[in-house]
Amino acid sequence: MTGPSSRSMRLAAGVTIIGAVMWQTGVAPFVTGLRSLDVSTLVLGAALAVPATVACAWRWHLVARGLGVGVDLGPAVASYYRSQFLNTTLPGGILGDVHRGLHHGRAVGDTGRGLRAVVWERLAGQVVLAVLAMLVLLLLPSPVHRSVPVILGVLAVGSVAAALVVRRVPQTRPTSPLRCILRAVRDDLQRGLTVRRTWPGVVLASTAAVALHLSTYVVAARAVGATTSLVTLVPVALLVLVAAGVPLNVAGWGPREGMAAWSFGAAGLGAAQGVAIAVAYGAMVLVANLPGAVVIGVAAWRRGRIRSIEPSAWVPHRVAEEGVDHG
Repeated sequence: MTGPSSRSMRLAAGVTIIGAVMWQTGVAPFVTGLRSLDVSTLVLGAALAVPATVACAWRWHLVARGLGVGVDLGPAVASYYRSQFLNTTLPGGILGDVHRGLHHGRAVGDTGRGLRAVVWERLAGQVVLAVLAMLVLLLLPSPVHRSVPVILGVLAVGSVAAALVVRRVPQTRPTSPLRCILRAVRDDLQRGLTVRRTWPGVVLASTAAVALHLSTYVVAARAVGATTSLVTLVPVALLVLVAAGVPLNVAGWGPREGMAAWSFGAAGLGAAQGVAIAVAYGAMVLVANLPGAVVIGVAAWRRGRIRSIEPSAWVPHRVAEEGVDHG
């Protein structure tokens, strides 16, 4: 996930997608998207991000608790803001989540479970988003309306096959890395994620987050000047949100704009308008995640303060001891 070659490939993919979008639509939609934003729009986006971030942090709290590496909701919200800020400012779009998993795993003394909790939490959010998107795309007209039943069938077959593979992992100690991974997946699902005290809250939190992110996208669309009805806008917006979760981006940019160009163009709304809305949405998300920079700054200040205090408390004690020894 985080090796140099993997990061380079994701970065190259994101740059390629952005280049292709610019080649198709030009630079004008990017400029339009940024110019359409005013202070009131950015404030509204930041306000919608607060409950969305709390919902995601609660989802992480539930998943981590289920895996035995619990995190309190308050610290979870702060860590989630930090990870979102890093995701939207660093290449790849996942380094903030990696940092969140490592930091929490080291704090609880189990780096492996700390990382797995973040992976499962993000995966659960994407699964709920995909399910909601499929339902909306099945009920409302969209560029992929006819393909949705086929996609659902493929996903259902793939899910059943994956479940059968995981269930057939023997209870004895695994003898290969693949079996170790499959056993960890099975144990995490059976003991932590599919239990009654975890999964309903995860679904509820994920649904709330999707609704708030979708609302932010609609705000961006109205700011750009799109007058399309919600019946037409919501399906293509969900397609863009699903694509935004693909970790082949440059600090969040790439698949989101590519899907916006294609889906809006295929829906007859204009590829340029779709790109402008995606750019406006991306800028709103970046501003809304700025509290994460504050979290990073406060943590750095605290570390610096501790380092500056420790020597002053240690030196007099050492000098006193040495005075006693020589006396």
